[in-house]
Amino acid sequence: MTHRPAPEKTGGPEPAVTRNPFTPAAETLLPELRTLRRSLHSRPEVGLHLPETQRAVLDALEGLDLEIVTGTSLSSVVAVLRGGAAGDAGGPVVLLRGDMDALPVEEATGLDFAATNGAMHACGHDLHVAGLVGAAELLHGRRDELPGTVIFMFQPGEEGFGGGRIMIDEGVLDAAGERPVAAYAIHVDATTPYGRFVTRSGPIMAGVSTLRIRFEGTGGHAAMPHLAVDPVPVAAQAILAVQSFAARRIPAGDPAVITIGPLSSDSSAGNVLARSVSMEANMRHFSEGTLALLRDELPELLRGLAKAHGCAATVEFVPSYPATVNDAHETAEVVTRLSEVHGPERVVTLAEPAMASEDFSYVLQRVPGTLVFLGALPEGVPPEVAAPMHSEGARFDDGVLGLHAAALADLAWNGLERASAPSPVNEAGASR
Repeated sequence: MTHRPAPEKTGGPEPAVTRNPFTPAAETLLPELRTLRRSLHSRPEVGLHLPETQRAVLDALEGLDLEIVTGTSLSSVVAVLRGGAAGDAGGPVVLLRGDMDALPVEEATGLDFAATNGAMHACGHDLHVAGLVGAAELLHGRRDELPGTVIFMFQPGEEGFGGGRIMIDEGVLDAAGERPVAAYAIHVDATTPYGRFVTRSGPIMAGVSTLRIRFEGTGGHAAMPHLAVDPVPVAAQAILAVQSFAARRIPAGDPAVITIGPLSSDSSAGNVLARSVSMEANMRHFSEGTLALLRDELPELLRGLAKAHGCAATVEFVPSYPATVNDAHETAEVVTRLSEVHGPERVVTLAEPAMASEDFSYVLQRVPGTLVFLGALPEGVPPEVAAPMHSEGARFDDGVLGLHAAALADLAWNGLERASAPSPVNEAGASR
């Protein structure tokens, strides 16, 4: 994949001026960032413990004037850059986050740097690491002018392991001595046109929870089901009941998606009635009200259905990630800044949130901020046929890394400047 300037990627008019002050330095950094990304891509690691990835990040940050701490229960890296323009008070703090872990997917992209160890960076986290390293280098290069402090959050375990929550427990939000006033993350996307920024105010990604369900019957002979309690028909009715619950109990304006994934019985042969059936329901939701319905009322429905058929039911609710909710004020500022710098034709506001989940949600529960998607669709690939993220064929144009790093650095700088500005006062002298 060859690098192309972002204006060539949108199909819209080229902006007359690009005002991101980090762009020239980011273009110079691009070969280094691309090399880092491809190295990470070829040796992906899954979960919370990513020793090679952590070492690559530490090596990439070596020589920069950063305060660096590594995690104790996960292979995280937290780096703090203190700016010189904030004076003795230190100024405000912003946080930039990049996740680092891969997925347990066998890669089939055909790239010459493809992974061969049974894992794959199919969600673009290798680009996130390189982009965040680039942002650290760019901001460090202007640290004497930086009007505050930046926390760089390199996070393992985003793909279902709750690494963001663990890093919060280990103190990432307090790494600079005071809480950030804003937090930003950029997530690349394999099917969005190159160089296009996509975000929205409010919920942008769903929360996710799981119901683990087990129906217990008695087992028996397949020829004499009347002498047994067969849990298989109960499970079949439960699957339909779950879909009816989603369609009839969840408000249409507050969507939820419920999917039955794993489904198995303990029958050992075709003429043996199962004694038990187990299944899991993956549940996507946005509001606390819908989450309460899924957590409290859906299990009662399943237990009642089982009881009506003489079965016992065990239903366990397993919470996972909360909904990812972009702060309205910060998102408006981000959209304005991205539009000013890269052109309004490159900034898209989503009409509806996505049903996938993200554990940057834990940060956004505590710090006002924004998650932004950045298109990394390879050249010559129509969006409608591009392999989606999390698939074995997902491909990303890593020429976008210069734009990625520059945008992160600029959002951090802009956030610090806004937080450092004097508060407007009304005629009586009180802050508005």
